Amino acid sequence: METRKVQVTGGSTYTVSLPKSWATDNGISAGSVVEFYPEEDSLLLTPKGDEERTEGSLDITNLEGEELMRAVVTMYVSGFDIITLETGRVTAAQRRSIREAAQRLVGLEVIGETGDNVVLQDLLDSSELSITNAITRMRLVSLSMLADALTALIEDDDDLAQDVVERDDDVDRLWALVSRVFRSVLRDPGTATDVGLSREVCFDYHSSARQLERIADHATKIAIHALELGAVPEEAAERLTTLQADATDITERAMDALLEEDTSRANRLANDARERVDEVDQTAREVDQAIRELDPQQAQLLGLVVDSLTRSADYGGNIAEAALQKAAPKP
Repeated sequence: METRKVQVTGGSTYTVSLPKSWATDNGISAGSVVEFYPEEDSLLLTPKGDEERTEGSLDITNLEGEELMRAVVTMYVSGFDIITLETGRVTAAQRRSIREAAQRLVGLEVIGETGDNVVLQDLLDSSELSITNAITRMRLVSLSMLADALTALIEDDDDLAQDVVERDDDVDRLWALVSRVFRSVLRDPGTATDVGLSREVCFDYHSSARQLERIADHATKIAIHALELGAVPEEAAERLTTLQADATDITERAMDALLEEDTSRANRLANDARERVDEVDQTAREVDQAIRELDPQQAQLLGLVVDSLTRSADYGGNIAEAALQKAAPKP
């Protein structure tokens, strides 16, 4: 760490010198322009960039299928605005995988293709992005998936179960968007200004979005089990419905706490959500006991459903923890 003494020039202007090593490493010289970003009692400084778009390239010669799609998602989440995928010859299968990956991501479009490369560009402006809107949408979709997955299980509705499985892509798309914005906020103070949230709050929202994405994954697991199971006994169905309602209520309260500006109300909601997690664990043990009397294969699959509902409640508890951190006094 280096320190500098603040000086006064012209009788009213405060000045401070920049460390020469930092200036040299970042191409700063006489006449260069730097940007300042106030963040509570801190002032962040960064060189003013010449390029509005961040470009990146990737050799995809040995990539195909899911591996290629993951590579595209990684470049997107890392914050590249223009992504050039290069190889000696882009195969038809690679083009299909690239297009499928782009369709799973918010704002990413194929803007150019040649025989040896495919160029994608993020068409969204950072000032148009809202982590708050994204996690609110994730909340609605993931919890509706959880409710519909259980309904599909109890009513033996394969069409509804398949619909839940397909909706998981919507949550994944929003999760990738939140991750992209979060990483951009960490890397570039200007993005934090555009988003309108501090980096600490973005961290809390990002970690909570991860919990919502996991809830959607467990809703998908329940929907897949629903496709394998037949009718569920009435008593087991009632207990599972209670468990799902409790897990949903915990997550709803936790999300309300996370988005609440009044710290006392946020603490009250978050603590209430955390306390209810223990109640869900007790209910889950009772449900497990009840389904042991069923057919072994049916009992095994329903046991997995109970596990998914319990984990969903735990993820809601994790969101409540993030809400408590967000509402806590700052040191």
